[in-house]
Amino acid sequence: MAPSALPNPSTTIAKQSESSFGAPIKKTALQAISQGVCLPGIPLFNDFEKQRHWTLSHMAAAFRVFARKGYTEGMSGHISVRDPEHPHTLWTNPLGRHFGLLKASDMVLVDYDGNVVGGNTSRPANAAGFLIHSAVHKARPDVIAACHTHSKAGKAWSAFARPLEMLNQDVCYFHGEAQAVYPEFGGVVFSAEEGARLAAALGPKGKGLILRNHGLLTVGGTVDEAAYLFTLMERSCEVQLMVEAAAANGMQKVYVGEQEAAYTFQMASDPEALYWEFQPDLEYEDEMCGGAFRK
Repeated sequence: MAPSALPNPSTTIAKQSESSFGAPIKKTALQAISQGVCLPGIPLFNDFEKQRHWTLSHMAAAFRVFARKGYTEGMSGHISVRDPEHPHTLWTNPLGRHFGLLKASDMVLVDYDGNVVGGNTSRPANAAGFLIHSAVHKARPDVIAACHTHSKAGKAWSAFARPLEMLNQDVCYFHGEAQAVYPEFGGVVFSAEEGARLAAALGPKGKGLILRNHGLLTVGGTVDEAAYLFTLMERSCEVQLMVEAAAANGMQKVYVGEQEAAYTFQMASDPEALYWEFQPDLEYEDEMCGGAFRK
């Protein structure tokens, strides 16, 4: 497999060694974490149909991972993925279908005007989800996928309308401009204007957004990246709530230093590394369901 062709596919980090001429040898985040042979990059395709099926299979697997982790809430929650051939159209999940049952063939293709233009036409898409996701994709051409559910810890932490604090190594993936807070709540999103405000709050560099009184949203250059970041943000909200409870009883918080947090973000935020962060969950799901998400 060749390296990803996504924008800024790899972030160079501090030197790991020197060449025979004494010049620094820089490594990508994926190379740095691989002791020995490097993990392969994100797959590239020369056929849109093959890329589409691969993408939708990973999208369905992400839903099943979310179900296994308990992120379902009635008909709420959605993932959107930009079509590789027609980038102004989005694949999303059918309304009212359980995350844990979804397959590649279940996904619905909608255009930027909300019209269903392909895929599964037996069920509608989620109208509120379309307004949120289409606004994000319009505002951020670099975003291939976006995830949003009404997960438990995300909903709980969103009630504070505060960003996550740099309390441990993992949450540093959301350091600085990588996370944002949407400070408003207007009920179920049924207006394009609120969708646009939400996308603006994410900003040009945001990877995760905390929606006040609502939940979490994450984005990525692959559905794998967006899905992993969602699981990480949800877990980080859970940890933050645990820390807040301990702090309320007199325990003092010790934060990751600014320099250390920035370095950890630089080391870990590469799209290929984040793609690989999701592969253990995907491979486990593949084993558990016998690859049913690919159908």
